[in-house]
Amino acid sequence: MEEGLTPQEICDKFHVIHADIYRWFNISFDIFGRTTTPQQTEITQDIFQRLWNRGFVLQDTVEQLRCESCARFLADRFVEGVCPFCGYEEARGDQCDKCGKLINAIELKNPQCKLCRSCPVVKSSQHLFLDLPKLEDRLEEWLGKTLPGSDWTPNARFIIRSWLRDGLKPRCITRDLKWGTPVPLEGFENKVFYVWFDATFGYLSITANYTDQWEKWWKNPEQVNLYQFMAKDNVPFHGLVFPCSALGAEDNYTLVSHLIATEYLNYEDGKFSKSRGVGVFGDMAQDTGIPADIWRFYLLYIRPEGQDSAFSWTDMLLKNNSELLNNLGNFINRAGMFVSKFFGGYVPEMVLTSDDQRLLAHVTLELHHYHQLLEKVRIRDALRSILTISRHGNQYIQVNEPWKRIKGNEADRQRAGTVTGLAVNIAALLSIMLQPYMPTVSTTIAAQLQLPLPACSILSTDFLCTLPAGHQIGTVSPLFQKLENDQIESLKQRFGGGQAKASRKPTDVETVTTDVETVTTAGPQQIKVLMDEVTKQGNIVRELKAQKADKNQVAAEVAKLLELKKQLALAEGKPLETPKGKKKK
Repeated sequence: MEEGLTPQEICDKFHVIHADIYRWFNISFDIFGRTTTPQQTEITQDIFQRLWNRGFVLQDTVEQLRCESCARFLADRFVEGVCPFCGYEEARGDQCDKCGKLINAIELKNPQCKLCRSCPVVKSSQHLFLDLPKLEDRLEEWLGKTLPGSDWTPNARFIIRSWLRDGLKPRCITRDLKWGTPVPLEGFENKVFYVWFDATFGYLSITANYTDQWEKWWKNPEQVNLYQFMAKDNVPFHGLVFPCSALGAEDNYTLVSHLIATEYLNYEDGKFSKSRGVGVFGDMAQDTGIPADIWRFYLLYIRPEGQDSAFSWTDMLLKNNSELLNNLGNFINRAGMFVSKFFGGYVPEMVLTSDDQRLLAHVTLELHHYHQLLEKVRIRDALRSILTISRHGNQYIQVNEPWKRIKGNEADRQRAGTVTGLAVNIAALLSIMLQPYMPTVSTTIAAQLQLPLPACSILSTDFLCTLPAGHQIGTVSPLFQKLENDQIESLKQRFGGGQAKASRKPTDVETVTTDVETVTTAGPQQIKVLMDEVTKQGNIVRELKAQKADKNQVAAEVAKLLELKKQLALAEGKPLETPKGKKKK
């Protein structure tokens, strides 16, 4: 209504916008479908008829909100009011975004029509209900077989169990609207199905649009292992309403094997809000100048797997510059450069020592962790394994100093060759491990190392030599760019909502002016991040000193440590220490 478009035109418009966003992020689909199709109507009406014929649908009179000014019954999203459970003042007519509870619109306190802001009145209308209490035993039996040994996330299990503990209630599945899937029942010709009754059937209908063999997947529970991914507020529809509908239809439907639900991602120290312009949304990321792979990396690095997490511009800068630039990118670039510079672009012969075997054991252990974590859909934790391997690689190069050994005697030169050959093979492994996370970077590394195609198509559980001696690599160049403070500060301001400074609450980073100087204080989360970085960098410095590494290398790492300590001091609001020097006598 705001855009002056029909519902069909809105669907057409946003389908294109969403497809473009996914394309930019390098997210691929067998088919990126939609539910405005004849197949969706056919499958939804068939499931409904089967439920109706088996006595799992009730008729009842419903009291609902009608706006007399607009002369219409109000759809859930057209109503706003105070949540009866938690008191949130902007709860919608179907669900509260704050506490996550589902709501019937008439339960809202102080309801308002979102179109004209008048107070709607309660009127009655005939509706259809899915008889969830009658399906509860079937659901319990299915959950009893499915949950043990599955990878349902703890929050998904808890949400479904809490619904069952409170006792299931009949759920209204029709609405007084013109837009939606028509109800194929006499007396209900002017109603449509409630979106959350038939939206999940979209998985079936979209597959049916892709292939007429769709039932091989969706009516084949013995041979199909179904994973579903969502935020935790969608768990009741996927883990309860959809399974009850499918079980009641008695048509051998495939049900979810592993329901993977994340917690919430917050923005800095608050929530994302489109209306207030707070936060970066899908169609805005490509206008920041930051490549899609960097976004993919950081969003998966902070994926809210076990608890809520927060997007932070400062942390994004830190992770890009430390984990990607200084750790991962530094290792892969050096490994390739040593091959080019010292061995004419050809992988040298490798004669492994016990130290090399120890490194291979560390790498193989992390590779096993990576496989195990991805099998358990712990995507964030598996990413840590990639970064741990590149850290092992960096330390291996620092300890063995191939740039020095290449200038020594024959034994030294052979050692330089082994270290370089092993390092570049670890880089090749990392390019394959990175593929699900950073596909463009992965492809770039594979091209620079001229990685054979068969090696790119599968990841073994054991570390294999994919670049044998004599293999020629391509041109090596840096993979990542440094994010600068002024660039990030500008983006933080741009996506911070633009509220007047006087009225806004302190956010992630707050500037405090004192008589002495201006210092920047950070929230506890950012301070913890910086403290971890300082500790990690301190360990690197201590290790290098213990190994009596090259003085220039130690100096460079000490400089990084001092810079991190400076950032930490600023974050804690402490005045910067004056560098200590010898006093003149």
